[in-house]
Amino acid sequence: MNRLALLAVGVAGLTVLAAGPAAATPEAAADQTVTTCGNSGLQAGLLTRLCAEVTGNAVQFYGRVSLAGPPSPGSPTPATKELSTTLSAEVVGAGSPPLTQDKPVVFTTTTLEVRGPASSVPCGTTVRGTFGVASFPWTPQPVVVEVTLTC
Repeated sequence: MNRLALLAVGVAGLTVLAAGPAAATPEAAADQTVTTCGNSGLQAGLLTRLCAEVTGNAVQFYGRVSLAGPPSPGSPTPATKELSTTLSAEVVGAGSPPLTQDKPVVFTTTTLEVRGPASSVPCGTTVRGTFGVASFPWTPQPVVVEVTLTC
């Protein structure tokens, strides 16, 4: 059984009543996607941000990597960077290990998006995502976002 299936099975009976810091709006239709993003962070000298897309009882996290600011006029184009990204999702309070995706990417000068797998969880569940970016000599300092599925 793959990790995504284990995550779904592990949370099948879980009911979390506590509201998280971010929640999908209750008036959203089951087929409407609500996007919630966390705070930005600096990792590997780049600006990073983690967002969650919630549609019904499905949630998908994605991380974004971009330049921390515009290059100075007349300066050379920033060098291409090889990055190691880690995107993980876990059900808060479930006690099961997070579903983690490690992916090497190459960053040029345009915003890069790293998508994780979509997961279905019961309504009322709070899911936490983390996104870390590393590039020698920098270690990751992950950004985090939590969403509660209100369906």
